[in-house]
Amino acid sequence: MVDDTSARDEVALRVLVPRVLAGLVRRGEDFDAAEDALQEALLEALRVWPDHPPRDPRAWLTTVATRRLVDARRSQAARDRREEAVFVEPHPGATEEGDDTLFLLFCCCSPELSPASQVALTLRAVGGLTTREIADAFYVPEPTMAQRISRAKGMLRGRRLDQPGDLAVVLRVLYVIYTTGHAARVDLAGEAIRLARHLTLATDEPEARGLLALMLLNHARFPARFDSEGRIVTLDLQDRTLWDTRQIAEGVRVLQSALELQRPGRYQIEAAIAALHDDTARADETDWPQILAWYDDLVGLTDDPVRHDPAAVLGRAVAVGHVLGAAAGLRETDRLRAVLGDRHRWHAVRAYLYQLDGDPEAAATEFARAAHLATDVRERDHLVRQAVRARAMSTP
Repeated sequence: MVDDTSARDEVALRVLVPRVLAGLVRRGEDFDAAEDALQEALLEALRVWPDHPPRDPRAWLTTVATRRLVDARRSQAARDRREEAVFVEPHPGATEEGDDTLFLLFCCCSPELSPASQVALTLRAVGGLTTREIADAFYVPEPTMAQRISRAKGMLRGRRLDQPGDLAVVLRVLYVIYTTGHAARVDLAGEAIRLARHLTLATDEPEARGLLALMLLNHARFPARFDSEGRIVTLDLQDRTLWDTRQIAEGVRVLQSALELQRPGRYQIEAAIAALHDDTARADETDWPQILAWYDDLVGLTDDPVRHDPAAVLGRAVAVGHVLGAAAGLRETDRLRAVLGDRHRWHAVRAYLYQLDGDPEAAATEFARAAHLATDVRERDHLVRQAVRARAMSTP
């Protein structure tokens, strides 16, 4: 998007682009046409700004992009009533500065788009990532991602976006971006946290704060999640001195402010569980009874948690194993066999519980089956190593 004039200029433009684009869309411009016009304005900025920097870069980009839109309409003989419009540099209002990015975020999460399109368009329009960066993050060819983004913009073409997606959809999209960010080659996790911070400033919905808290509390452990060779390190074996204590403290504060509103939801509960894991200096000091209580609340959010939230019921089985004994945890997984019985995470949880129960041979068998079913290469390699270790422990 920008040349190598300076890293600072590139960061400044990344911040400006979604705000200018949101302002154009907010006043009724077509999403696709507005983005094309803004790209032309950015190219013009690269040519003009080094010698003639504007007093108000945002207003300059808005003005030039607006003129490009008018030029495009004139060339198509469309909307003649705007042909003679006179444009002056608009001054963004105080409330617009904080609202535009959120408005654009909600537009990108329109319910008319598929979940994959919502994520891709959010990263492109709001996050300011290039198509290549987004494609790299999701490990797909750049032309494939370009088509996905183009189709998403095409779905919104010609529509006034005055009724964008709801908050629940926005939260889900941000969480998908965050979880993808753990394996991505660009900092999607950091981008998701930035957008979530922005969202919490504009809404009192406790689940927005819960999501931000969950991201912070999980992200704080990121430096310890892999060893020097890039191999997964499980939570119980992580070097907790590597955890980001400032992020943990912020996550706890955000979570407390959400829980005070007494409207608990999924993200708040998951954040509470993460906070209990983050709150101990050693794994054997973890407050498993409290974690189990939160898991009880989490699985109680849906009528059929086994089908609708398998990660929660498997997490609860682990907590049961720590509180009531590994045998009790294994009985919990037995109840899930009909629905989850041949998923790699089901086998991995059973392997963990067999280890907890002192049965390395059974653990090795389950780890091997989990590795066979896993699709993520790094996770599969981890499960293979676990199976080998367990097998070695079971051999006299």
